[in-house]
Amino acid sequence: MAAGSSGGGVRPCSKSAADSGFLGLRPTSVDPALRRRRRGPRNKKRGWRRLAQEPLALEVDHFLEDVRLQERTRGGLVSEAPDEKLFFVDTGPKEKDLKKRSKGQKKSVLLKKPLRIDLTLENTSKVPAPKDILAHQVPNAKKLKRKQQLWERLAKQGEVPREVRRAQARLRHPPTAKAKPGPQDTVERPFYNLWASDNPLDQPLVDQDTFFLEQTKKKGVKRPQRLLTKPSQVPAVEVTPAGASYNPSFEDHQALLRAAHEVELQRQQAAQKLERQLALPTAEQAATQESSFREMCEGLLEESDGEGEPGESQGPETGGDQALPASPRLATAEKKTEQQRRREKAARTLRVQRAAQRAAQLRHQQLFRLRGIKAQVAQRLAELARRREQRRLQRLAEADKPRRLGRLKYEAPDIDVQLSSELSDSLRTMKPEGNILRDRFKSFQKRNMIEPRERAKFKRKYKVKLVEKRAFREIQL
Repeated sequence: MAAGSSGGGVRPCSKSAADSGFLGLRPTSVDPALRRRRRGPRNKKRGWRRLAQEPLALEVDHFLEDVRLQERTRGGLVSEAPDEKLFFVDTGPKEKDLKKRSKGQKKSVLLKKPLRIDLTLENTSKVPAPKDILAHQVPNAKKLKRKQQLWERLAKQGEVPREVRRAQARLRHPPTAKAKPGPQDTVERPFYNLWASDNPLDQPLVDQDTFFLEQTKKKGVKRPQRLLTKPSQVPAVEVTPAGASYNPSFEDHQALLRAAHEVELQRQQAAQKLERQLALPTAEQAATQESSFREMCEGLLEESDGEGEPGESQGPETGGDQALPASPRLATAEKKTEQQRRREKAARTLRVQRAAQRAAQLRHQQLFRLRGIKAQVAQRLAELARRREQRRLQRLAEADKPRRLGRLKYEAPDIDVQLSSELSDSLRTMKPEGNILRDRFKSFQKRNMIEPRERAKFKRKYKVKLVEKRAFREIQL
């Protein structure tokens, strides 16, 4: 029976039973300590897994886990704990527990009892937290220690630090408390203009260097005069016409419609003019080869009325030598005599004298023309004044118009108007018109605060490449 049982008929024990660390009850069970260890590579992941599943490694893990559990729950090993912590003497129920508690006492006990959420979040581990070494380190500890020892030696000699001396001085001579200003003091205080030149706040800055005050930020930099003037006299918020109101009158609404119609008509005329200028010429106006050749040759040939007459064509050739005067440079240069030089000098002197005499006569005659000269001067001054006034009126007329600040011209926004059929009879059903942000942006441009701008055009940095997907290309209809 024993021999038969030890044969191949008995199923071998499982791996889990062999690795459990306990001796089995079957005849074929072998002590794990006496079982032959399997050999194999330890530097491979398969070897690590096999070593972790061996009984010795499992027993070590269980033992270390039990030690950690005892440290967390008991604060140490149970085997090392004294008997006083493990056992206690039961003397029966306490007298306080036998007494019946009143309703108020029960309520106070319940209020003192911590909440379950607080108990869940409470740290129940008895293992002390690791000590933070950096928290106990003090920067410059050696220097501070030497300084403390120095002051201890000086304190024995009667010397104390400066901070201590100042504190002692404040205790001996406490500062006088300043009286708070009452309401009567506020009433008696004189009023002054904060922005006036004789501001009492600026009195300490009088007779000081302007550059020093500006550099020390005690006095602001003087603003230029151009910053004090508005760039345009147009109001910041313009009142819309009466025809754009909630319930306009018939005349006001028609006047607003007429203004919007004129604006749209001018826009259409400008578009039509541009189309006419850019339109291709018709068949009658198209240039032919003959007209193109005539236009290219125009100005190259000079036409004359007497072309083809032989008498006139030969006239300049026959009398050409007689018509041309003799050049003075071709004549032989003869040397002037002394008499000729004296005569020329006397003639020049006479011309100079006559010119001076005539200038003196003209000045003498101007004395009798003072009234006419005054009239001319008055007329000139009146003309200058008229031009000056005209320029001033032109500047005033253009003060409300937007100036050219950039490469683009100012374009007035569209008039917000509703047709007669779109007018609503209640505020609830009224359709809003316009945009407040666009209106403010156009107002800035009209008041010359910013230059007219246009939306930046999107330009793709790369060319779009159209690719047909393979799955779509394989579909055949």
